[in-house]
Amino acid sequence: MKIAFCVQNDNGLDSVIDSRFGRSPGFLVYDTDTDSTSYFANTQNFSAPQGAGIQSAQNIAQQNVQAVITKNCGPKAYQVLMQAGVEIYMSQDVTVKDAIQKFKKGELEKAASSNVSGHW
Repeated sequence: MKIAFCVQNDNGLDSVIDSRFGRSPGFLVYDTDTDSTSYFANTQNFSAPQGAGIQSAQNIAQQNVQAVITKNCGPKAYQVLMQAGVEIYMSQDVTVKDAIQKFKKGELEKAASSNVSGHW
């Protein structure tokens, strides 16, 4: 299973999870089958005047991930991810490693809706 995280930096499993989804500096993708990570920058959406959440969600869906773990997700990004069949889990953990441990233990709840308003 591939899981995407919005992150502030590219430090592998020690990457810090960003509080923003669409405007995070980049995304770390963790593969639970191989225990490997890959990173892709989100520079095109980092300072976008609008549509950052939608475009970021579309970019994540193109990475063939099955889940996203994030601190916050707006309504438009939530809708795009749901339409793409990507599950969303909310986590207030600081690092990717901490969030993965909770995910594997079943301690993260699947989001039933967005948790912030648009243009957050």
